[in-house]
Amino acid sequence: MKDLGKIMQQAQQMQAKMQEAQEKIESTEAEGVAGAGLVSVRLKGKGDMVSVRIDPSLMNDDPEIVEDLIKAAHSDARKRLDEAMEKAMKDATQGLGGGMLPGFKLPF
Repeated sequence: MKDLGKIMQQAQQMQAKMQEAQEKIESTEAEGVAGAGLVSVRLKGKGDMVSVRIDPSLMNDDPEIVEDLIKAAHSDARKRLDEAMEKAMKDATQGLGGGMLPGFKLPF
């Protein structure tokens, strides 16, 4: 029974760290750029778009070029946001998976 109490305590610690990681993720922002900085997109938390910036020099270009640059900048921002979220989850769960149960591994 002593081990069960230890497991429950570790589970509570993991739950608290996961909550902290969720809060960190929701406040994290990532910026993606395309066209050598001519277009930038900023995403927050779970992918909500915060801003789009388009260099005025692009306004005379073909609209398809601008559209492609926006999509590329969004993709770059999404990738950076995913990397930041992955790091936050790894930081939150570091050291918790190995000691809970023999052979227990977290999916991160």
